[in-house]
Amino acid sequence: MRWWKAKTRRMIQSSNKPDKPKNEVPSVESTGYFTGDFDHDLKLAKTAMENNSDVHFREFNLGRTGIRAAIVFVEMLADQDLIDKHIMKSLMDDFSKEYKVELSSLSSNVTDLIKKQILSISGVSEVNHVNEVVPEVLSGAAMLLIDGSAEVLLLGTVKRNTRNIEEPVSESLVRGARVGFTETIGTNTALLRQHGKNQNLSMVQFQVGKRAVKNLVVAYIKDIAEPGLVEEVKKRIEKIDIDDVLESGFVEQLIEDNYLSPFPQVQSTERLDRVMSALMEGRVAILLDGTPFVLIVPVTFSMLLQSPEDYYERWLPSSLIRIMRIGAAMISLLGPALYISFISFHPGLIPSELAISITGTRVGVPFPSLIEALIMEVAIEILREAGLRLPKPIGPAMGIVGGIIIGEAAVQAGIVSPIMVIVVAVTAISSFAIPQYSAGISLRMLRFVAMFCAATFGLYGVIMFFLMLASHAVKLKSFGVPYASPAVPYRLRDWKDFIVRMPIQMMKKRPKLLKTDDSTRQ
Repeated sequence: MRWWKAKTRRMIQSSNKPDKPKNEVPSVESTGYFTGDFDHDLKLAKTAMENNSDVHFREFNLGRTGIRAAIVFVEMLADQDLIDKHIMKSLMDDFSKEYKVELSSLSSNVTDLIKKQILSISGVSEVNHVNEVVPEVLSGAAMLLIDGSAEVLLLGTVKRNTRNIEEPVSESLVRGARVGFTETIGTNTALLRQHGKNQNLSMVQFQVGKRAVKNLVVAYIKDIAEPGLVEEVKKRIEKIDIDDVLESGFVEQLIEDNYLSPFPQVQSTERLDRVMSALMEGRVAILLDGTPFVLIVPVTFSMLLQSPEDYYERWLPSSLIRIMRIGAAMISLLGPALYISFISFHPGLIPSELAISITGTRVGVPFPSLIEALIMEVAIEILREAGLRLPKPIGPAMGIVGGIIIGEAAVQAGIVSPIMVIVVAVTAISSFAIPQYSAGISLRMLRFVAMFCAATFGLYGVIMFFLMLASHAVKLKSFGVPYASPAVPYRLRDWKDFIVRMPIQMMKKRPKLLKTDDSTRQ
């Protein structure tokens, strides 16, 4: 009997509830679609952009027709001169007489008339949802609302604030082009197009960033680059899931093969000629809006020690400079470590007169060679970083004067020996000879590891450190290409542009390691 009373109570309660309307249609406000009702559409747009004080709403009438309209744009992002002269003036003139349009029929086809005959701008598109409008307006486009039209016109009024094309600061050359990329992706893609007529130069655009969307372009030469490489680059770009991509360094870190490796697996450059040379070899370039640094993949370590100027001079001086650059990289990596190992563990390997001279300079120095090297290396790194952060007029002077004063004061105080100052100075100068900044940072970081290995195990520790580093480089890959190639795996054909840069007449084939569709260069 109790269960029957409970059931009856539930039935009475449900009968008192209002019936739900069947097939209820959601309101327009909840869907965000424009309706053609001017007041409603304007309110919808203002609500969507209510927290943006730089958004301007300008209401007016279309000519003498009495049809209400409004244009919405963002201050400084939209080209206001273009809006005033080519949009507002055209729309506020009495175009109904000029185009012989009857006022009775104007309201039905006014949007089509404005789009096809009145507006003298190239970029015009129709949208009908507020979510399609807001990001475009906040990026610099203008929105045109017209009473009676459910289609909103998006006008291409984006105004780009760009700097002039200048010579790259981070990659200066004695001989070569003085053209560098800028922060505007449109300018950068135009520079690639202007380099030479090439109908096979393909550019595929992506959008990266969840909250702050930026344009990204993948550039390659269609009949040279391997399709598998291009697809792999696209796949990794599409997997980027981050709120904002502030600089191309974010892309570099998110698409590299091994983020735990000390070696850079993506090359960054500001130089147009370096990018075009890489594209002609079958590599892929990645351009991001908002940065002048373009990424090149895949990359090998030998590429990081090469300069575009190697190909602008004749092959003999270019080869000698490249060999010297490789030697400078080895000194930058192993210079202090070799000094520590010889002084601390193997003084017998040093010639007698030199050993006596070094011993004489170290008389009175209270620290072992490792501590000496650490003091000077840390001081040099701090001076280098301080020189980069200071204003340009005083940065270089501060670095040079500071290094001289600190080195001289340290020797006079007996903290370090003069020979250690020489070793550290030669090492620092050698690191400046590396043309790629990211490669120089990696070698500077690994130099400290080599120093500790030398202080612990002597020359044996240095050799073991170098072997472990070499084995890691051999296993490392950049987008499927061995990082240590063409040394490992051995490819004789690619050695023509490895340690020695052979004459251009002999380099008739593109690098074999890239597996290009068209392997013939000449």
